[in-house]
Amino acid sequence: MNRSDRTHGEWFKSSYSNQNANCVEVLIEAEAVRTRDTKDRSGPALTFSTGEWQAFVAGVADGEFDA
Repeated sequence: MNRSDRTHGEWFKSSYSNQNANCVEVLIEAEAVRTRDTKDRSGPALTFSTGEWQAFVAGVADGEFDA
């Protein structure tokens, strides 16, 4: 699902995530993207500018973080 398919203000996790909750959730806002630990939803969230998030997603797609 791409950004245009998401309603602003709705936390979601990847459709590739399994049921053991070892993943992060993402919230797309107009000026920022936030991430949080699915296991600790009331805990802190990391906030990235939309440009930072786009660079991260591009790096993942390019294999920049592959082990």
